[in-house]
Amino acid sequence: MSDPASTFLSVPAPLWQSLWLTLRLAFITTLALGVLGLPLAHWLNTTRQRLAPAIETLVALPIVLPPTVIGFYLLVAFSPQHPPGSWWRDTVGTSLAFSFTGLVIASVFYSLPFAVQPFQAALRGVPRELLDAGATLGATPMRVFLRLHAPLAWRGIAAGLTLGFAHTLGEFGVVLMIGGSIPGVTKVASIALYDEVQALAYPQAHAFAATLLVISFILLLGVTLLQRRRPPIV
Repeated sequence: MSDPASTFLSVPAPLWQSLWLTLRLAFITTLALGVLGLPLAHWLNTTRQRLAPAIETLVALPIVLPPTVIGFYLLVAFSPQHPPGSWWRDTVGTSLAFSFTGLVIASVFYSLPFAVQPFQAALRGVPRELLDAGATLGATPMRVFLRLHAPLAWRGIAAGLTLGFAHTLGEFGVVLMIGGSIPGVTKVASIALYDEVQALAYPQAHAFAATLLVISFILLLGVTLLQRRRPPIV
């Protein structure tokens, strides 16, 4: 009989540790996606600069590029032999590769389009007349965006943040290349599940996979409900 202190719902404690690490990674990544992705989405929607299509394509690249390709080039960039990895090593004194910080940076880059594209769609859905009315009343562009534009697009913004969170939960190739499988540091849920399958520990793998399935379903259900609800008519 298994020790109740080391298992819960037939999932061993090390797997719960990896799930907690994954949730922490997803939470920090989602915060970063909100801080970086929302201004980026607004800029891509409004800029007339010639480089904008190239930047928008670069942001969307993780959707079609194999995760191992992204992970490989990020691993090279994070290594102490190349900048910015060498700059990080000289400044902080630790390696950016195979660290939790490296996982966060890689996850933000990899999940960026899954947040930015819903942000763009939500911001475009706000009637231009409302924004022009705010500007006519003397509000600055920043005030119009923070007090009018973003609040009116909150459903799409929330959907983008939820998708970014859910996408981070399911990362495998990128986090494996960048972080490896260091328990408590870089061993996230997807890698822990893979290790259980490799060890032929199918009962534990099944219980853990079912837990991840339930969490993912709940997150995607929230996104679906946000997208299906019609905004009030203004």
